[in-house]
Amino acid sequence: MPVRYSTNWMGVANLQWYRDRGLTERVSRTLTEDSQLTGRKAGDVFEYDNITQEYSCGRIDCRGEDLGQFGDEIGVPPMKAEDWHRFGKWLNTFETDFMWTLEELVELYERANPKIEWWTGD
Repeated sequence: MPVRYSTNWMGVANLQWYRDRGLTERVSRTLTEDSQLTGRKAGDVFEYDNITQEYSCGRIDCRGEDLGQFGDEIGVPPMKAEDWHRFGKWLNTFETDFMWTLEELVELYERANPKIEWWTGD
């Protein structure tokens, strides 16, 4: 029975992770209308940290009859978000006769797709 794969996004959802790695920039904005949510008024200036390069991580869910009722999973470290989306789209079309490792999946994926850019700064 074939094994099917799908990505399951779990982060990076913590702004501090981006700050700690220098992946934010301070941005100022001027409100164009009143905000009922914050109480700020049109013309008020506020600052926030903008993420300059988004990363995604999580797991690959593996489903197949031989993997039991709940299947199995493979942990996936942070990669650029655009790579996560491309890799996940490819995985949704891919199946194997037995469960592959992350390394095997990535190696085959990168034969015909852009190389995945992993976070390597830690």
